[in-house]
This record gives sequence, C-alpha cells and structure tokens, in this order.
Amino acid sequence: MMTAEVKRVEELKSAQNQAEALFHEVERVGLIRPGITEGQLNAEIYALAEEMYGIKIYWHKRIVRAGKNTLFPYADNPPDRMIGSDDILFLDLGPVFEEWEADFGRTFVIGDNPAKLKIKKDVELAFAEGKRYFHENPTIKSNELFAYTQSLAKKYGWEFGGVIAGHLIGQFPHERIADDKVTLYVHPKSSLTMRSLDEKGQNRHWILEIHFVDRQREIGGFFEELLTID
Repeated sequence: MMTAEVKRVEELKSAQNQAEALFHEVERVGLIRPGITEGQLNAEIYALAEEMYGIKIYWHKRIVRAGKNTLFPYADNPPDRMIGSDDILFLDLGPVFEEWEADFGRTFVIGDNPAKLKIKKDVELAFAEGKRYFHENPTIKSNELFAYTQSLAKKYGWEFGGVIAGHLIGQFPHERIADDKVTLYVHPKSSLTMRSLDEKGQNRHWILEIHFVDRQREIGGFFEELLTID
C-alpha cells in the first residue's frame, strides 16, 4: 500500500518531469530565438504550457531573463529586454500540476561565446555537487548549504548571484514560507535543520537553486530543480 510520503514524492517528481518536458519542448519548437523580447518569450511559453498540460496556475512569477538581466536575482524586476543573436538567458518557472508544484530553472545560450557556455555548464555541475553535499550531510542546516553553494561559485570562478540558494516545495499551496524570507529558505541567516519535519509532521522537500554571475561580462547562469528527490 502506498504511504502518504511515497505519494508526495511521486507527485513532486511527476510535476518536475512534466516541467522538464515543457522545457525540452520550448527548445524543440524553437521558441528561444533572437529578435523577440523576454516578455514575448514568456507569453509564448505560457501558451505552450497551457496547450501541453492545461496549466494556468504558477505558484511564483514566471522568469525569463536575458543578457545583463541574468545578473538580477528573483525578487528584482528589470526592464523587458530584447534577446540578441549572441545571447544568454535563463528560465525559472513554477507551474502547478494538479495541485503539485514544480520549480525548474535552466540556462540557454544562443551562439558559441565560450564564457556563456562555461557558466551554463558550471551551474549544472555545481547543482550536482550541492545535491551530493546535501545527501552526504544528514544534519545539514539551511545556512550551511547556502555557504557551500557560495563556495562553489568561487571554485568555478564566478560570483554567487542569489540572496537564497533554495526553498521549500510541495503540494500547492505548500507550507507557508515565512514573511521574513529567511526561515524556510536556504538562506545565510536560517539555522533550520533541513531534514526536520514540517508543521504537519511530514518530511520537508526542498529546491536547490544555483545562480552564478559575472558582473564584468554582464552574464549569469541559473539551474534549479528538486534537491531532496532523485
């Protein structure tokens, strides 16, 4: 008999798999292209997601950032920018699939600029290292994982661009994230043991997000998905 926790894990993984399939379709049909604005691409992805899955609800604002806008963390709202022919951009979407949340982020490069291709690859590698570190340290606290992600940015030769490195994920709406923007985040001021149970006595599930930037080149890379579920 399937336990409630097994069902939660399967639903969260299914939501992520569908989000990943959406990103693959975005690439396959050629939506990521120069000559359109971030806002246009955002609208086209929204339409595609509705066509594929009937998605109309996103649990956080939809992010499409290109060029120097990739330097900005989630909370900022930079001006809408035109996507260029030799550009870098990232998507950060939080679609809700039948009441289960996904949070998925990837970086894309138009052209063959070596620095842009490197930061795209490095955020992926750093995510894998961060996830491995989390699983190797069962009593890890949020601030400890944040410090480790910062060290990875330095290791790869970038600056860490986010004010957080992750957050809770779950059934929509998930355990209320505190207004202090610290307690239930992977944040330098949060001493929460990440494997502690939530207010309902359930395992907490987390997203890890890696955001590296190079302010001189005005580029950033982003990679985000489930931390606690393989």
